[in-house]
Amino acid sequence: MQRRAFLIAAPLALAGCGTGGEAVWAADAAVDAARYVHDGPPALTLYTVNNLGTGNGAHSALLINASQRVLFDPAGSYGHPSIPERNDVLFGMTPQVVKSYVSYHSRASYVTVEQRLEVPGPTAEAALKLALSAGPVRQAFCTRATSQLLGQLPGFEGLGTTWFPDKLMARFGALPGVVTTEHNENDSDSLRDARRAVARQLDS
Repeated sequence: MQRRAFLIAAPLALAGCGTGGEAVWAADAAVDAARYVHDGPPALTLYTVNNLGTGNGAHSALLINASQRVLFDPAGSYGHPSIPERNDVLFGMTPQVVKSYVSYHSRASYVTVEQRLEVPGPTAEAALKLALSAGPVRQAFCTRATSQLLGQLPGFEGLGTTWFPDKLMARFGALPGVVTTEHNENDSDSLRDARRAVARQLDS
């Protein structure tokens, strides 16, 4: 299993995973200023980045809509100076930032699959608490960390722990009530271009 994880690490860099494992801790003032409360119901949204050429999953992340909306993006490479981070948890996930995140990962060779599931408020809060205590996550461990977090929540115990984004996507998608949306774009596969696009979207 360790060898398989190592082998899939290379394409992750292009798909949107960073080096991971580095502690990041934004200041309280920055986190408080960025806090975003979404008016929708409590929900968990699993994002899976899939390689269109191979069909393999390349990255997993979890958007948590609880008392505030945050993104658990383990070993992720997405970021912007306006988005505070604490060990793989990104704060201030407004609709504009979420749109930017999805666009960043959706390219000519990658599709981003969004799977949203409404959950009870206590479940969303438990997910938020687990995310805040989970990081930092090492490269290629994104799906393992995401599946481990989900498996600790009531109603998600059957998902199991997995290394592979496409497997977690399939298991999550089989849960009752999941709404799935695919995001396709024809942007360049260059990570540098993707980061420039994020800057244009969020600096405007």
